[in-house]
Amino acid sequence: MNKPIENNKSWCVIIPTYNNAKTLKRVIEGVLNYTNHIFIINDGSTDATLQILQNYQQLHVIHLAENKGKGNALQTGFKVAIKHGFDYALTIDSDGQHYPDDIPVFLEELNKSSEPLLLIGSRNMTHESVPKKSSFGNRFSNFWFWFETGIKLSDTQSGYRLYPLKKIPKRFFTSKFEFEIEVIVRTAWKNVTVKNVPIRVLYDPNERVSHFRPFRDFTRISVLNTVLLVITLLYIKPRNLFKKFKKKSFKQFIKEDVLQTTDSKEVKALSIALGVFIGIVPVWGFQTFLSIFLATVFKWNKSLSFLGSNISIPPLIPFIVLGSLKIGSFIIPANQPLILDFDNISFESLQTHLLQYIVGSVILATFMSIILGITIYFILNYYQRKRIKNV
Repeated sequence: MNKPIENNKSWCVIIPTYNNAKTLKRVIEGVLNYTNHIFIINDGSTDATLQILQNYQQLHVIHLAENKGKGNALQTGFKVAIKHGFDYALTIDSDGQHYPDDIPVFLEELNKSSEPLLLIGSRNMTHESVPKKSSFGNRFSNFWFWFETGIKLSDTQSGYRLYPLKKIPKRFFTSKFEFEIEVIVRTAWKNVTVKNVPIRVLYDPNERVSHFRPFRDFTRISVLNTVLLVITLLYIKPRNLFKKFKKKSFKQFIKEDVLQTTDSKEVKALSIALGVFIGIVPVWGFQTFLSIFLATVFKWNKSLSFLGSNISIPPLIPFIVLGSLKIGSFIIPANQPLILDFDNISFESLQTHLLQYIVGSVILATFMSIILGITIYFILNYYQRKRIKNV
């Protein structure tokens, strides 16, 4: 057996397999050149897989009675590997597309870091042997992974990976192909570094058996990404911003995360203006979602947009509501007179003047976003000139 690299972290290899009898033996023999710590998960295969695995009694072979999906097979492997005390699990597909000789690439990268890593093999998706649908699916997946985590990767769909077993979530929502998206997104949310390492790939149409069902599996992946997106915007992004506030003083946060970011002063001012607009218009309960979502779409500063949306804090809400009603009353007359009285305002009063409120809030939001945006721009411009002078 070859020992590619000395490694002080215990690791094993998990090989999920389902009806890949043509290539399974070659994959196992290749992995055996590097380790005997192999867990093979036979996911209800109906071909000659069972006969092939009978020749590897020295390895940990787990037979599942029926095919339940790759995600379920991987989770089964993770649980067994953790039970045996391993820190990392390297997963390799049994369809022959991955080269076991690339195992050292993962271990070399792991040795460079003292922090937990989740490594994903990056394939050359422009190679002529790579199916077009795989190339498109990978770009699609890469975009949503970036949107949900802020991490840019060149390949998020490769099954050739190294997982930090003690850092991945303990429970998952999915059990099929989409699991490999869920696990990397949710692990990244736990502040584990996720990165690519270069690997080779072989797509041999005479050997490879793909179990990916384009319509059904793509639909499942889309549903998962929708759920992850909502969680990202409603919980993950606000949580991360709150952690920044909590770790730093307000002055330090403004200095490091607002003033010294690489965004231009125009982008910063626009981000604040966007947040203020969203914070004032009547989109109750969705201010955080919309401010971060739109800032991401426009490639503006998400932190500043979120900060601006908090103009609708409780002490200011009465002024925003009454100001909107007053402005709206100038544009749209109502049958009942508008009484601007903190003691007498009620839900019924708001119902009566709902259209006035909506129109007035949009006008107020537009006015305030412009005023505060311009103010922030001149403040940043002054700060920038002062900093240049001091240099």
